[in-house]
Amino acid sequence: MKGNKPEEPKKNSMKKSFSLMGRFFPYLRKHLGTEALVLCCVAVTAACDIALPLIVREITNAGVEDIASLTLKRILLICLFYIAFKGVACIASYCQAYFGHVMGIKIENRMREDMFDHLQKLSFTFFDNTKVGQLMSRMTSDLFDIAEWAHHFPEMVFNTVIKFFASFFIFASMDWRLAVCVFAMMPFMIILTKKTRTKMRDTFRQSRHQVGEINARIEDSLLGVRVVRSFTNEKTEKEKFSDGNKEYVDIKKKSYRYMSKFHSTVTMLDGTMYIAVVGVGAYFMHIGVTNPGDFAASLLLVSTLLGSIRSIVDFSEQFSRGITGIERFAEIMDEVPDITDSPDAVDIKDVKGDIVFKDVSFSYVKGEKTILNHLDLHIPSGSNVALVGPSGGGKTTLCNLIPRFYEAESGDILLDGKNIKDITLQSLRSNIGVVAQDVYLFSGTIRDNLIYGKPKATEEEIIEATKKAGAYDFISALPDGFDTYIGERGVKLSGGQKQRISIARVFLKNPPVLLLDEATSALDNESEKLVQESLERLSEGRTTLTIAHRLTTIRNADEIVVLTEDGIAEHGSHSELMQKGGIYSNMYSMYAVM
Repeated sequence: MKGNKPEEPKKNSMKKSFSLMGRFFPYLRKHLGTEALVLCCVAVTAACDIALPLIVREITNAGVEDIASLTLKRILLICLFYIAFKGVACIASYCQAYFGHVMGIKIENRMREDMFDHLQKLSFTFFDNTKVGQLMSRMTSDLFDIAEWAHHFPEMVFNTVIKFFASFFIFASMDWRLAVCVFAMMPFMIILTKKTRTKMRDTFRQSRHQVGEINARIEDSLLGVRVVRSFTNEKTEKEKFSDGNKEYVDIKKKSYRYMSKFHSTVTMLDGTMYIAVVGVGAYFMHIGVTNPGDFAASLLLVSTLLGSIRSIVDFSEQFSRGITGIERFAEIMDEVPDITDSPDAVDIKDVKGDIVFKDVSFSYVKGEKTILNHLDLHIPSGSNVALVGPSGGGKTTLCNLIPRFYEAESGDILLDGKNIKDITLQSLRSNIGVVAQDVYLFSGTIRDNLIYGKPKATEEEIIEATKKAGAYDFISALPDGFDTYIGERGVKLSGGQKQRISIARVFLKNPPVLLLDEATSALDNESEKLVQESLERLSEGRTTLTIAHRLTTIRNADEIVVLTEDGIAEHGSHSELMQKGGIYSNMYSMYAVM
């Protein structure tokens, strides 16, 4: 999937449409009972529509051939029969609409859950290259169109098939020449509208992509609203949004042009077919081949038949949207997770935290800049190792490789002597706690965010975790305490408060391996001191890997590793590295002066 590029129009073909419908069928298969009920209701309503021309034919022939036989009693019986039939058809129509739409929303729900579940399995690389707005469009608008398509398409096809064959046989029973006259025109309708339908499908695909782009623009602008206003760039954002909106309008205008051309072509053929039946039927009646009853029935049958064809024509736009939606759904589902459990992967228990990097190399884009190049590193169990060095040296990347957020291109990473590729992802990550440099809190309460890693945590455990992280005092001072709503991404909290809550969240999880990426970077001096003391207590007996630019926070680390673009430049304790007078010593001296 090319999340950041417009999707290229793809050749529309019947084969591809059937292939896409095949991708959809497993979702429909679970509701075949409901679909059968809906189609039975369709058959009843279609039969009611077909009955009226036959009734008119019966009454007209009786009036022309033997007016005396057309008694009031006979007329009332015919009318009562039709009213009763219509009553049954009304009930069938209700069931068709209700159960059909319920089935559609259930299918939509199942597909959305499957897509969301699949997205959870995709690696960070996928999300690095895909706009969230595009994914939101696929999970909402596209799946809604699929649900509507799932409900209406089988009904429309079945309804048309019933009316088509019923009309054909009735026409044939009256006069086969009239039947040929009517049905010989239908292939022309298909041929003349094929090219337009193809272009409609292409424009619907483009419009869906543009909706995703608009969603991405809205998300980007609203999430960054504080930056926008601080730079007084409201006008720039408005212009960007306006450009995207105008492009969407242009695409929709193009789609409506094709749709209008499609409808006008069908309307022309529709009128041609109708007047052909009127003219040919009248001529046949003139020469005595057709009687008045058959002529009247023919007109009503054509009207009924054309009504069902118009429904298909009107649905053609929805059909194109549905097929496009399935295609875009399939694109996501066809994304193969590049980080998965190996066939022999097992859960790991009693983790000690001994981590070994053996000749590990990694780059974010294959063939481009190498971030880590043949790295060897041993982090003993229970040790506190700090990573320092200039930006771009690979410190955060190294940490991301341990829980397999990204996959090393070559080499091995071992946890307690076992290759992490042979450990199930769930087991591996459940034993690792991460506090990222970019703090992310979910919309909700403080309690919701704290128990994210341990949903069944007790009140005592929550309080203890927040005390260790230095967060308890400010949380207690809030009006609603732990149940305080913090807004989107914790917007109602300060940077330091958000950082301490994220640290408390990891304290509560209590994993044997800790990855702290600038864990104290947003804290003031007082909070930093509190958190640093608690981190040192938590680090006892646990493997802790700390990335820090505040070098004073890692002076007590068991080992400090200086990581540069050329790999590990230095390693040792604080005192050892200071005595060497190398990179670390210079960095520390510069930091001390600041």
